[in-house]
Amino acid sequence: MILSQKQIEEIAAAVTEDFNKFFFGTESEEVRMARATPIDQFARDYLGLQVSFARLSSDGSICGLTAYTDTEYIVEEKGVRRTLPLRCNQVLLDESFIRQGQIKKLCGKRRFTLAHECAHQILYQMESDEVKQRCNRQYSARTAYSLRDLKTHEDWNEWQANVLGAAILMPQKEVDLAAWYFIPEKKLTSYGGYFTYRDRLSLRAICAQLGVSQSAAVIRLRQLGYLEDRPYSEFDDPTEVWA
Repeated sequence: MILSQKQIEEIAAAVTEDFNKFFFGTESEEVRMARATPIDQFARDYLGLQVSFARLSSDGSICGLTAYTDTEYIVEEKGVRRTLPLRCNQVLLDESFIRQGQIKKLCGKRRFTLAHECAHQILYQMESDEVKQRCNRQYSARTAYSLRDLKTHEDWNEWQANVLGAAILMPQKEVDLAAWYFIPEKKLTSYGGYFTYRDRLSLRAICAQLGVSQSAAVIRLRQLGYLEDRPYSEFDDPTEVWA
């Protein structure tokens, strides 16, 4: 199933609207601040997913996994092979997200990873019965797969999951509210990845309000037209002081 950016945005809008009614109830017409998507409740209570934590790789490069039927996942570390059960409707996140001293630091990354895995599950449910059956036949509860095998067998579309996950974690309505409140000029400017002091403050406030990392916020703000890119040669911040 190949979806356009517009179609993915429409799916995200419909899903988040339904979830908001489920989680927050009927909204009043009062003006409110932007709010972060409660992605843990979205995964657990709305999608019915079981979220667990495990060491998924030796170098921390694998942040999350999910599957649509029972299978197993192989982890190889220093020549030792570990087999992790991966159950239907389960999300496995790397244990570094809940490691002492890392929880706050990695909060935005953890939330995006979970949103990404939720997106995989939503996209799978939209597939035809034929595609679902073909996908499930490729799995075997007696077979263990590497990450590459899982991606190949499932034909996971990482781009679609990234876009849908971002749109669920940062719905356009919430980004619009955050931009209205935190971006006085209605648009941030990235000069080759650098921002003026004022724009840095705005970006940090948006990240804190929506519970996301700066990299995720920058991509989403750019998608929705709240961030423009200019060459670093044009960078001129009067608040910068050079010795």
